[in-house]
Amino acid sequence: MIRSRGHCNTMGTASTMALVAEALGTVLPGLAGTPAPDARLLEAAHETGRLAVQLVAEDRRPSTFLTAGSFHNAIVALAAIGGSTNAVVHLLAIAGRLGIELTIDDFDRIGEEVPLLVNLQPAGRYLMDDLYRAGGFLAVMREVRDLLDPDALTITGRPFVDYLDDARIWDPEVITPREAPLLPAAGIAVLRGSLAPGGAIIKPAAASPHLLKHRGRAVVFDSIEDFHARIDDPELDIDADSVMILRGCGPRGYPGMPEVANVGLPRKLLERGVRDMVRVCDGRMSGTAYGTVVLHVAPEAAVGGPLALVETGDEIELDVPGRSLTLHVDDDELARRRERWRAPAPAESRGWTRLYTEHVLQADHGADLDFLVGAAGAEVPRESH
Repeated sequence: MIRSRGHCNTMGTASTMALVAEALGTVLPGLAGTPAPDARLLEAAHETGRLAVQLVAEDRRPSTFLTAGSFHNAIVALAAIGGSTNAVVHLLAIAGRLGIELTIDDFDRIGEEVPLLVNLQPAGRYLMDDLYRAGGFLAVMREVRDLLDPDALTITGRPFVDYLDDARIWDPEVITPREAPLLPAAGIAVLRGSLAPGGAIIKPAAASPHLLKHRGRAVVFDSIEDFHARIDDPELDIDADSVMILRGCGPRGYPGMPEVANVGLPRKLLERGVRDMVRVCDGRMSGTAYGTVVLHVAPEAAVGGPLALVETGDEIELDVPGRSLTLHVDDDELARRRERWRAPAPAESRGWTRLYTEHVLQADHGADLDFLVGAAGAEVPRESH
């Protein structure tokens, strides 16, 4: 898949964030997605250097041009390209640093009706250099121009939409036209309910259609180590209708919210031809991953979210069209379980890890550190020497 030097050639997190950064306005328009060996990348690097000097002269910083409209455009782009779910925490954190109000519900509200136009792995067939050959990111965004905020600026000082006029699709197999999308609605879906009162997300474009509405028996793993120790045990009581629960993988619980949510299926089920199951986790998933996986469950198990109270055998119901994730256990039983629940011991008693676990926000707030939220400005208050 990786035909030369450069980043991941599928629509993984690296490719996703490169394109989303351009939609956000922080990259020279037309640059994102340029293949690493292409001479036009060097040309764009030179232009970026010239622009950097201009930015200093004009005191143009992210906080001077990024607005709520910028994030609106980034969310539209995320859906149209079939981008990684990791973009959700990144964009929430960036908005938080700027003091711009952005919630996970905005991803559902804005992206819900955006069509998937980019036929790239893992949701499609092609690779990133094919996208560039087919017309590139700006050709994609021209197809959804009517959904964009026309006033959102870029780092050049001009609106992002101004750069779409000359964009053209050269290969409609890779970039499908608006009237014939790969999926008519491809945005990140936000789920809420008794299992995720703070919200959880799923990427419908990467899920199996027959599992988007599913009810099954929970099989619980308390950590990624517990999962690895038991998943291939022939005696594990699990079948294709089970809902795999992996907890202890959130911002505090791991700590660090790793990309472990797309856990593999039991060997005995793979041997029977099972290729997807519903999986629920408070961690993250790689942008290159595929499957019906519910991610970023908030509050996470480590802080006492409902995910911490699930027991093997409980009934879990996923309803993506209805945007719900439900734990079918009565309130009295959950209250008894909560009385027995004890918070896990901190991963570290000192140092950076302790500081992190004490101050990291939940996934629905970008998993950033609470003391970094809010625009700080660029002023240097005192000389250092």
